Amino acid sequence: MIKKLWQWLKRLGSRFAWSAIFAAGGIAGIIFWGGFNTFMEYTNTLGFCISCHEMRDIPYTEYRKTAHYENAAGVRVICSDCHVPKAWTAKLVRKIKASNEIFHKLAGTISTPEKFEAKRLELARRVWASMEASDSRECRNCHSYEAMAFHKQSRRGREKMQEAQKQGKTCIECHKGIAHKLPVNPDDEEDD
Repeated sequence: MIKKLWQWLKRLGSRFAWSAIFAAGGIAGIIFWGGFNTFMEYTNTLGFCISCHEMRDIPYTEYRKTAHYENAAGVRVICSDCHVPKAWTAKLVRKIKASNEIFHKLAGTISTPEKFEAKRLELARRVWASMEASDSRECRNCHSYEAMAFHKQSRRGREKMQEAQKQGKTCIECHKGIAHKLPVNPDDEEDD
């Protein structure tokens, strides 16, 4: 009888031990996931985006002069609204790609206004290509053809937007330089 009781307690202890291990692992996973998600969302804040002088001194200064920063409706768009997808998987992919930006921060690739201007066209083309590839997904979080009040637009604006809608154009094909100064394109400059 004692032997049976001892074996039963041993089995119960073994089950309890495995249950405790699984529970601890589950709790650790929840804590890791919560911390990871919290940090990922923190990196989407305006404060984080402009925490380095390269972003604060040039792109942020330009953006503050646009309708995305200040407008009659009082709706403010921040860096992550345009540069980071809302969907979790796409957001994670963008964050992984952004790790390359850490290398360039450490390397000082755009650490001065002169270096930034020298890279502006390359940086802009990369963002434009990404936006075009995603059908301007981030723009469409706020803007959609279906929600546009074409009758409130200027005649020229209405014609252009309706034609773009018919052609299935993506926002960035026509709207470059919305939140940042357009880069000088050496291909467009005339030779003296």
